[in-house]
Amino acid sequence: MSYINAMSIITRYCGKTGCTVKTNESLKDYTTFKIGGTANLVVFPDNIENFTGLFKIIKEYDLKYILLGNGSNVLLCENNFDGVVIITSRMNNIRLGSPDFSDSEKIYADCGASLNRLANTARDNSLSGLEFAYGIPGTLGGAVCMNAGAYGGQISDVIYSSEYIDCRTCEVFALDRDAHEFAYRESVYEKNKDYILLSAALELKRGEKSAEEIEAAMNKNMAARKEKQPLEYPSAGSVFKRGADFFTARLIDESGLKGCRIGGAQVSEKHAGFIINRGGAKFSDVLKLIERIKSDVYSKTGKKIECEIKIIEF
Repeated sequence: MSYINAMSIITRYCGKTGCTVKTNESLKDYTTFKIGGTANLVVFPDNIENFTGLFKIIKEYDLKYILLGNGSNVLLCENNFDGVVIITSRMNNIRLGSPDFSDSEKIYADCGASLNRLANTARDNSLSGLEFAYGIPGTLGGAVCMNAGAYGGQISDVIYSSEYIDCRTCEVFALDRDAHEFAYRESVYEKNKDYILLSAALELKRGEKSAEEIEAAMNKNMAARKEKQPLEYPSAGSVFKRGADFFTARLIDESGLKGCRIGGAQVSEKHAGFIINRGGAKFSDVLKLIERIKSDVYSKTGKKIECEIKIIEF
């Protein structure tokens, strides 16, 4: 079957299931960096069933695909992508506990649920443990995959289980807490790209803090973000991982790179760990700046630094 016919099948499938589909769509608006090319087809599945059905078609016809959540930890190239971009932000169902409330300390959510909504849901139900996630501009799927964390907390502290689709067989499986193989900014999902996370259950704590105390902690974290991070500019968040024995942002600062600029991309003067889009930044600008930072930090400190953001070329 031709590529055009396969794409038509996906479009018809979306029409039947109610999934939104867009053609020849710019990807800039789907990343927090505001950088990206175009895609022949962008699909927004709205639940797990529709996602798995869509993915079966993609695999049956061997179509290329890119998976995005909130696009907050990625740098996309500016070419045209002749495949399917799946954006999971509308797979955002959240529910508290089981129908009989026998596990009311757990929150169950689809992969596209935002961390802010999850933190707010926990607060509204006097559940503590997700305060650290408030203000992280990502979704649950990305957070579990990279074991996102901040302000003394991380997803591995609260994960109970997750559900995923195996790309090779399109079968759905579950993982318990220990099977996630969490480490710093790493999980089994990072190690095995054949696994795509669909949903997760988070186990929180009831009774340790009131809703007011939880909200105060969330607001404190948000205030710290606004004070220390360049939230007024498009970015992909912290660009580099922390080292085993050093803070990467400090090394970048000490290497005299704050404010360093290539084209529209600049090392933030507010937080050296961020590269910001000052306006019109290109994929190539950011890549060149990343390489400049790596080179200068290594030459001046002897430390090799590693990217945290995902660089997607096509």
